[in-house]
Amino acid sequence: MDIGDAAPGFSLPDQDGRVRDLKGLLAEGPLVLFFYPAAMTPGCTAESCHFRDLAAEFAQLGAGCAGVSADAVERQHAFADMHGLGFPLLSDEDGRVARAYGVRRTAPGLSALAPTRRCTFVIGTDGRVLHVVRSEIRMNAHADGALAALRSADGAGPAGR
Repeated sequence: MDIGDAAPGFSLPDQDGRVRDLKGLLAEGPLVLFFYPAAMTPGCTAESCHFRDLAAEFAQLGAGCAGVSADAVERQHAFADMHGLGFPLLSDEDGRVARAYGVRRTAPGLSALAPTRRCTFVIGTDGRVLHVVRSEIRMNAHADGALAALRSADGAGPAGR
């Protein structure tokens, strides 16, 4: 998946068991869809909490956020509750959505511990990818990069913070 590609559609349960789909998530505006390896781990907690902390700034730009991992609905629920995450955490237990977005790990061993690569896609209301953030180790880069891309698309530019 790269800039300009059509984002693959999906339907996945969120942390409350409610099925969410791409079309519905895009109904309110652009979507920042971030994939993370595993709930309740230090890196994924830092990344998710940074998205939470910038939620008002995303909302000002009309954008929503949603996280995706291979964790079960129950684990996503506990993760969201523990950290006060106010956005959907989607459960992709079989990895089909991660595969469609090109972020499913296939290496033996590592794929069992962290089946999903850390990657963020900013998706426009037309369903096309506007921006991609790929970093396994810079947790804040995902929310920061998505916010900068949305500001640029909105005409405010990355410096309009």
